[in-house]
Amino acid sequence: MNKKLIIVIGAYGSGKSEYAINLAKLFKEREEQVSLIDLDVVNPYFRSRDVRDDFTAQGIDVISPEGEYGHADLPMISPRIAGTIRTYSKPVILDVGGDPAGCRTLGRFIEDIEKRGYEMRFVVNTLRPFTSNPEETLQMIKSLQTASRLRITEIIANINLMEETTNEMVKEGINILNEVAGISGIRFSTYLVIEGKDNEIEDNISGKKKMVLQYFLQKPWEGISRHGI
Repeated sequence: MNKKLIIVIGAYGSGKSEYAINLAKLFKEREEQVSLIDLDVVNPYFRSRDVRDDFTAQGIDVISPEGEYGHADLPMISPRIAGTIRTYSKPVILDVGGDPAGCRTLGRFIEDIEKRGYEMRFVVNTLRPFTSNPEETLQMIKSLQTASRLRITEIIANINLMEETTNEMVKEGINILNEVAGISGIRFSTYLVIEGKDNEIEDNISGKKKMVLQYFLQKPWEGISRHGI
């Protein structure tokens, strides 16, 4: 059985790594084996590899640079990645750097990705630069699709300023992304809300599904995260 291959992309500050990690947890909670591949060669912080030890203990396979390359800002690509993409018996999630340089790392796996079939989900925070209005967001979609040579299949809204997020901010961001979806023809059905704010943000804004996002990643200058990772 061919399980899903989900590629998660998003600009710096979009929350795409948190979303990728939450997806892996969701599959595991459904008692499915899952692999999470860290292909983010752009952002030195908030990367899927930062949860590797904890997730391995929970039975979630995290593939990323190891040892002295564990925090490298270089495309140190593990030879396990192609083999995992070809493993159709379990879901695979690719966490990919969210600029054209990051997306180009997908090029070396393009044949296997297209043969297997994929979803590519674009996580967008309209409160961050370069995706703050429909024009910027559409331009980024074009750039990422050109660089990756793959099509974005879904927009995921992650409109937040952490604890300062308001319901009105989320509504405004969803309106922007509704316009983007209408112009691009890309599916848009889900918005994310960070844990602790879910009671303040409405359900079913503009008919979209709300997904509560657990917070796993921490800045290097923070202590132990709220999940102890």
